[in-house]
Amino acid sequence: MKYNCLVIEDNLIERDLLEMYLDKINILKIETICENAAEALKVLSTQPIDIVFSDIDMPDISGIELLKGLKHPPVFIFITSHLEHAAESYDLDVLDFIVKPVSIERLMKSVNKAVEYLDLKKKVTPTAIPKKEEDFYFLKDSKGYSRLNPEDIVYIEGLGDFSKLHTSDGQAHTALINLKNLALQLPGILVRVHKQYLINFSKILSVSTHDILLEGGCNIPLSPSYRDELLQLIQHRTLTRTVKNWD
Repeated sequence: MKYNCLVIEDNLIERDLLEMYLDKINILKIETICENAAEALKVLSTQPIDIVFSDIDMPDISGIELLKGLKHPPVFIFITSHLEHAAESYDLDVLDFIVKPVSIERLMKSVNKAVEYLDLKKKVTPTAIPKKEEDFYFLKDSKGYSRLNPEDIVYIEGLGDFSKLHTSDGQAHTALINLKNLALQLPGILVRVHKQYLINFSKILSVSTHDILLEGGCNIPLSPSYRDELLQLIQHRTLTRTVKNWD
């Protein structure tokens, strides 16, 4: 099966380079290549598109404005030279954000992520985690129901409408529930550290400026917007030289 993709890029050289790379990826079929968002809107209204590879800074309509105007957008992967757009992009549940210059290796990583997401969307039935009095939950996937103990969660990765829950036994459980709804249903041991990641606070081994090392050797990116909140939690459990009101 091939996935239909749309390319939106106003720079001729970068457009040709992106087309050349995508042509090498057999699982993709380039339906149309557009120079601007206005052309892309016409394509999206008439053709089935699975994945959009779009520049952000374009004349008249930006890639972000294009995405905001779509009621049921396909998977979006932004490709841009401007890092300052990253935060707003993830707020729109963009699947990935590639910084120019594009390499075929980085592009393949994004394509694999998009294909995984699209495949899961076909297989997984929407569900919610039923909250119980007991300290465990059930996840429903294409195979049925599986029990989930919250304390076994190491981290959760957001994939748009989906989330992938990584547990201490090395398994990954996929649910058609976004990070926001998982954070509301699961207990307070989970901490938001990035637009795409929730982590189990009790699984932290170390924290640096930009990364968090978790049990099992997982490195999770730490977003500046969530760093202060995490450090406040850490301060409550940090050993100090003096203790007040020691009995």
